[in-house]
Amino acid sequence: MPHSTGPDPRPLTGEPLALDLLNTRWIDTEGPRDLLESENGLAIWLNSDPVRAHTGPLAAPAGRATLDRLLETRTALEALAASAARQEPATPATAAALNEVLSHGRIRRTLGPDGLPESAVEVDDASWGPAWYAADNWLHLVADRPDRIRPCANDACVLHFYDISKNGTRRWCSMAGCGNRAKAQRHYTRRTGA
Repeated sequence: MPHSTGPDPRPLTGEPLALDLLNTRWIDTEGPRDLLESENGLAIWLNSDPVRAHTGPLAAPAGRATLDRLLETRTALEALAASAARQEPATPATAAALNEVLSHGRIRRTLGPDGLPESAVEVDDASWGPAWYAADNWLHLVADRPDRIRPCANDACVLHFYDISKNGTRRWCSMAGCGNRAKAQRHYTRRTGA
């Protein structure tokens, strides 16, 4: 089983789980990158804070089955994020793709021994766990504030974020990265008149 081989190389982490899965693909000075191109990258992602915060005790093996299920889920989320960016409803095909992932898990509600309600996630197989949690997280995001799911305003960037700013005007995946590049470009254009 592959183990985490180093720090998370992604430029944007800490987003909600569904968007964190989308952000396993990015573009840097070396070109397009994909953390999930290998089981070692999968191990890095599975050990990241957003994944551990959502999946809790539902540990998934860092193997090919888990990776394949996450790639399937990421493809569905990419299509849904594109629809959200256009402020359009999901197409039946994109909804069906996410619903297929969700069909492999469920939330079991019970009354606990202390008389309080308890919830437990059950999945068909542990390898579905991270994919199911990411798909379920998407449902929470679109139920809460779908207009806050955004792609970075930099056309050359493929990252997504959930805008939690008070006035909802965040445009960049990162002010330190894409935001500063845009400001520098505007400054250059003003100074040179180009």
